[in-house]
Amino acid sequence: MALHSLFYPVQSLDTELKFFEVGLGLQTRFRDGQRYAALDGGSLTIGIAAEDERICAQAASVFRVADIQQSVALLMASGATLLRPVERGPHEWRAVVASPAGHHLILSSKL
Repeated sequence: MALHSLFYPVQSLDTELKFFEVGLGLQTRFRDGQRYAALDGGSLTIGIAAEDERICAQAASVFRVADIQQSVALLMASGATLLRPVERGPHEWRAVVASPAGHHLILSSKL
């Protein structure tokens, strides 16, 4: 498991892109219409998500995993709460869990 990116759910992709690009000087690396954009945050990708890519309600850490089913099971056995079960997204397999303190974590694995 490796920390891959930070995820921010937003109402308007265009508004947030302006904030991150102009305000913080980050460069957009990838954009999927009005749904999602990935920005170069140095050692981490900053992902902003609107529309049906808003898979959780608060900012979250995204962890890239090799086996998403096994990773969900390990986290659940360690006290996590499943917020969104494993599902196929447009670019990856994903699931959302909450830590025992309620922090959201997104697990992602390649299709």
